[in-house]
Amino acid sequence: MKALIVHAHPEPQSFTAALRDQAVATLEGQGHEVKVSDLYAMQWNPVASAADFSSRENPEYLVYALEQRLGVKKQSIAADIQGELDKLLWADLLILNFPIFWFSAPAMLKGWIDRVLVSGVCYGGKRFYDQGGLAGKRAMVTVTLGGREHMFGEGAIHGPLEDMLRPILRGTLAYVGYDVLAPFVAWHVPYISAEARQDFLVGYAQRLQGLADEQPLVFPKLEQFDEALYPLR
Repeated sequence: MKALIVHAHPEPQSFTAALRDQAVATLEGQGHEVKVSDLYAMQWNPVASAADFSSRENPEYLVYALEQRLGVKKQSIAADIQGELDKLLWADLLILNFPIFWFSAPAMLKGWIDRVLVSGVCYGGKRFYDQGGLAGKRAMVTVTLGGREHMFGEGAIHGPLEDMLRPILRGTLAYVGYDVLAPFVAWHVPYISAEARQDFLVGYAQRLQGLADEQPLVFPKLEQFDEALYPLR
């Protein structure tokens, strides 16, 4: 298996970075190939803009998704995007590794998604969900956060963590075709003991070792809808 880990945390000594390192060690220990995109270390540009294209189909008005499609075909898309897209297409497994910031992903990671999940390659037209451009590949989200587990869920103070992750799990990963595995969550990490952190790392390694046997989360399939995308009854 070939795995790409996209890591988004500004502190190299963070526990999120420790999870990244654990993933690399565990997957390589199983004989898998691993590549890492450390977005902060790379000084990744998260801003989708006209500068992402050396030439444009319409220089007067930017339709970003259209220019993405044409940019890949004409090799006019920015080199940093093309490099990440090449990694994405190479990988059988994508792991997004990040802390929860304000009930969401860091802007750095959102910018990677905006620029790298290129229209015409990863999605486009009715090429989404099980028909998406990355169908047949698997994806997993690994997150850290400061809250305790009991603070999340139906009726809890912050509501379900799944609500916060829905834009990534469904609106991004499932949308472009990935089989999305349940997230791995490390709770309350700024405040727990070294022993508790080690327990999370051990649990993460065990989880990664068993990924081949996991069933993905359930998301819509296009066969469940008609041509106008109304649900079939």
